[in-house]
Amino acid sequence: MQREVKLNWLQRHLPEGLLVDAAWLGKHGFSTALRSKYLKHGWLDQPSRAVYRRPPAWLGEPGDEKRIPWQSLVVSLQTLLGRPVTVGGRSALEQQGFAHYLAPSGPKELHLYGDEALPGWASKLKLDARLVFHNSKALFRAGLAGGSLPALADRELAQRGFVRQPWGHQEWPLVMSAPERAFLELLNELPQRETFHQADMLVEGLSNLRPRLLQKLLADCRSVKVKRLFLWFAERHGHAWLNQLDRNAIDLGRGKRMLVRGGRLDTKYNITVPGDLDART
Repeated sequence: MQREVKLNWLQRHLPEGLLVDAAWLGKHGFSTALRSKYLKHGWLDQPSRAVYRRPPAWLGEPGDEKRIPWQSLVVSLQTLLGRPVTVGGRSALEQQGFAHYLAPSGPKELHLYGDEALPGWASKLKLDARLVFHNSKALFRAGLAGGSLPALADRELAQRGFVRQPWGHQEWPLVMSAPERAFLELLNELPQRETFHQADMLVEGLSNLRPRLLQKLLADCRSVKVKRLFLWFAERHGHAWLNQLDRNAIDLGRGKRMLVRGGRLDTKYNITVPGDLDART
């Protein structure tokens, strides 16, 4: 009876396909011996060392090499394991309908942002995207502001620069950066991982950004490079929301920033930009 009670609890609290680690199971009373028994009977499977899940319906025969959807990892980290992590940058923009502005960057990447490093097992999973982790506090002073993001009301998420999307047939809450925050995160990757051309095409389609949220994010942003680039691109495309920003409240630092070797110096923002973008600043 005790085994049945525990198994029923696991079925209620660990949805099929979502991931937990050994620490989570141990915390809820599932010993190493019990985990081994569940693995033997097929009630659990182990996609990587110290990582467990109830086998999803789509899992094939033993040895099936089908890769784990990256959404399973993110929902598990956010919802079950309570990790302060969110989808951001390019990945968040692609999820919110801006993929046509972004040319493929090679193998599919999943850009995650968090206040603390991901658990070591996350990088060992066979995901359907390559995992790229970024420290949120390196770009924004407030980071993710702690707490369980999925538990926040939509309004509070929006005030922090995040948005919630349902995922899967059970519509699990998947929290990611809103376009305003995601664009700043993408600009931080210029020019090493992203290109000026991609950012230029993207900002052309960002006509509905929220100036109040932008003001808050720009004030919280640590990167002088990102803030200068943001204003430079915004002026280049002349979106209406730009006129609602208080630029005097945005610290743009001092000195020049050479972003493109052999590029053209924009004297207003003291950044070098590619000469072939035909900048209007």
